[in-house]
Amino acid sequence: MFFKRVGQSEAPQRAVFLALSVVVPSLFLSACMSSEKDVDLSTYVEQTEPADVLYNQGLANLNAGRLQEASRKFGAVDRQHPYSEYARKSMVMGAFADYRQGNYTEAIGSAKRYLTLYPTTDDAAYAQYIIGLSYYRQIKDVTQDQKEARQTVQTMQDLVTRWPDSEYVDDAKEKIRFANDQLAGKEMQIGRYYLERREYIAAVKRFRTVVETYSNTRHVEEALARLTESYYAMGLTSEAQTAAAVLGTNYPDSVWYKDSYKLLQTGGLEPRESAGSWISKAGKLITGA
Repeated sequence: MFFKRVGQSEAPQRAVFLALSVVVPSLFLSACMSSEKDVDLSTYVEQTEPADVLYNQGLANLNAGRLQEASRKFGAVDRQHPYSEYARKSMVMGAFADYRQGNYTEAIGSAKRYLTLYPTTDDAAYAQYIIGLSYYRQIKDVTQDQKEARQTVQTMQDLVTRWPDSEYVDDAKEKIRFANDQLAGKEMQIGRYYLERREYIAAVKRFRTVVETYSNTRHVEEALARLTESYYAMGLTSEAQTAAAVLGTNYPDSVWYKDSYKLLQTGGLEPRESAGSWISKAGKLITGA
């Protein structure tokens, strides 16, 4: 049926062909014009830019404080030139730009992706540092959950362990100390809550965590005093005396020690360390911070 039959006139077919030859090109041109109207020329230009150009534009915007535009440029390198050297650099710089804008979830995600793809590069420590900073900036008051403080400690400790010679180690240690202080503060808040309600066993558990786990924080002083108070209230005088003795050894001029000493005197007791007590063993770890 698609072949011309013998003897069939060619005139009608030629007429149809000529008609189609006029209609089809016009439809094609119309479609092209329609599609051109839908093209975002700025996007088209961006997509055709070389990786180095986009990356340098990102750096320029970053230095100028145009953080959103910097993020857009770094993202464009990553999308349009994947697995290139500039894409690798753009990934970590994009994470930094997100961090600077307070987009911590995005910064953490990008930095973690970088570490997954490029765990042994020179910028890996920097990516880890960005993750730690992003958690650090989200640490809340001790009256609230301290999830971000725990994440800060874990992330920054990983940095110190994996890249001990990194230029970010000193600051990472400072962030760890602050986060640990927050965690200890949270334990103290809960411990005081139980102590006020005379739930001494639950209170002791919290104060013990501070002494054993956060021995280099500023909360150890009070924790030892609260242990003296809790054990004394429970009738465990040997433990109370040991807590006061360890407190006096490490903080002899402390107000907390003076209060603990007075408390023991009300029962005719004085600070006396028992070598077999967990408090005595933990006391050897206290730095007097």
